[in-house]
Amino acid sequence: MFPAGTDCTQDAGGISGSVRIPWSFVWRYGGNRVSVIGSFTRWTEQVEMAPVEGDSTVFQVMCSLSPGIHQYMFFVDGVWRHDEQQPHVMSAYGIVNTLILNQEANPVRSLLHPEVSGNRMNMDVDHENSPIVVSNLRISEADIGISCDRISEFLSTCAAYELLPDSGKVIALEVSLPVKQAFHILYEQGIPVAPLVDNCSREFVGVLSPLDFILILKELSSHASNLTEEELETHTISAWKEAKQQLSSQMVLHGPTQRQLIHAGPYDSLKEVALKILQNRIATIPIVHSLLQEDSFPHLLHLASLSGILRCICRHFRQFSNSVPILQQAICTIPLGTWVSRVGESNGNQLAKLKPNESLSRALTLLVQAQVSSIPIVDDNDCLLDTYSRSDIMSLAKDKVYARIRLDETSIYQALQLKNNASSSHGSLTGQHFHTCLRSDSLQKVMEQLANPGVRRVIIVEDATNHVEGIISLSDVFRFLFRMPQANEAIHRII
Repeated sequence: MFPAGTDCTQDAGGISGSVRIPWSFVWRYGGNRVSVIGSFTRWTEQVEMAPVEGDSTVFQVMCSLSPGIHQYMFFVDGVWRHDEQQPHVMSAYGIVNTLILNQEANPVRSLLHPEVSGNRMNMDVDHENSPIVVSNLRISEADIGISCDRISEFLSTCAAYELLPDSGKVIALEVSLPVKQAFHILYEQGIPVAPLVDNCSREFVGVLSPLDFILILKELSSHASNLTEEELETHTISAWKEAKQQLSSQMVLHGPTQRQLIHAGPYDSLKEVALKILQNRIATIPIVHSLLQEDSFPHLLHLASLSGILRCICRHFRQFSNSVPILQQAICTIPLGTWVSRVGESNGNQLAKLKPNESLSRALTLLVQAQVSSIPIVDDNDCLLDTYSRSDIMSLAKDKVYARIRLDETSIYQALQLKNNASSSHGSLTGQHFHTCLRSDSLQKVMEQLANPGVRRVIIVEDATNHVEGIISLSDVFRFLFRMPQANEAIHRII
C-alpha cells in the first residue's frame, strides 16, 4: 500500500537536468502519521508516507530525485525525527539524514523498483521493452562475476516485505484438518501450497504441497499400504506428516523429511530469502512477522518464491541492462541449465523425459525420485508435446477422480486430459501451459519468462522441429547468479 511515486521537481540539493532517479524513503520505527521533507522539496512541502501492508510500524514512499546530495528528515506524529541507522549530519535544521545519488544512477542504490506506482506487486514482465541485442560470443569469467555481483548486491539491499501485494489472501491450514479436506481446499482455492498452523502451540509448523498429495496417492495405490480411501476421510494432516517419516525409509526422498518450518522475516533481504529456498530445496517460503508478545500469534504475510524475487530483478535491471553484460548473452554461451548432447558432443546430460503412453504412476515416481517439479512429455522423435508437473496432480481432486483411477493403469495422456478438463471448469491452478525458449534467446528473455507467476522451468527447444534441447529452471538461474555449483544431472537436480 504505497502512494504513487512522487516527482520532487523542486530539487534544490540535486543536479539540475532531466535525469531522475527513483528512491525509496523508509521509516521503520512506528507512528500514526509519518511524512518526509528535505532539500528535494526545498524544505517547504511534506511528502506523506504510507504504512507497509502487514506491518504498521514501517512507512514508505517512493520519490523521483535528481542526482546529487540530498538532506531530509521525517515528521512523525508532530515530532521531527531522523533515522539514526542512516548517514546523518548537523545542519541548520538540526540533525538531518544525508543521501548521495550518483549521476550514473547506480542501479544498486535504488531500493525499490523504478516503476513502482501504488502497487509493490506491479512487477509483471513488460515484453514491449526495447529490443535486446543478443551476444552469441562467449563472455569472460570476469564479466560473469561483475554481472552476478551487481545483481547479488541489489538483492542484498531489498527487503522481503517488498514482495508483499497490496491486497490478497494467504491461506493457512490447521494440522487437525483431514488430509482429504485439505487438498480439496487447495484445489478449490486454486493454490498448490499452504502453510500449516498448530493452534495448540500457536506456531506455523510446516507446509502442505503437491508432493504430499503425490505420496498419499502412491501410498493408497500400494498393496502394502496401511492407508485406505475410507481412512483418508479422517486422516489428519498431522497424522500424515508422521506417516511420511516412515515412507522416507521406503522411498528415495532426497533431503530431510522432518524439520522445523523454514521461514523468513519481513526485513530479511531478498538474497537471504532466495538462499534459504535454494539451500533447503523448497519451492516457497512463508514470510512471517513474529510479534514481541509471548502469547501472540505470528502474522503470516506472504508466501515468497524465486519467481517473485526474479520479477524484482527483471523490473529493476530492465533499464540498467547495459550495466549487467550477462543479460544480453545467449543462453547457449553461458553455463546454465541442463542440456542434452548434440551430435558429436559428449558433454550433455540425460534429461528426464516421458512418452504420453507411459503410466501416471511412472510419472509420479520420477517426479519424486528425481526431485523435479515437471517432466517434458515427448513423442518418439523427442519433440515436445506437453509437460506433466507436480501441481498437475491437484486436478485429480476434482470430483474425487483420484478415488476412481489406478495410477498404473492411467496413462500420462489420460492424466493430461483430466488436467485440461479440470482447468476448463476451474480455470486457475491447473490451467498453466508449458513455456519454451530457443538456445539463441538471451538470458534476460528467459529470466522474464521465469518471472511470471507459476512458471518454474523453461524448456529449450529447436526452432524448426520443437526437439527438446534442454531445461532451465528457476533454481538454475539463481544458482548461476549466486555462483553456486550447478547440478549436472537432471535426474538428480531440483527443477
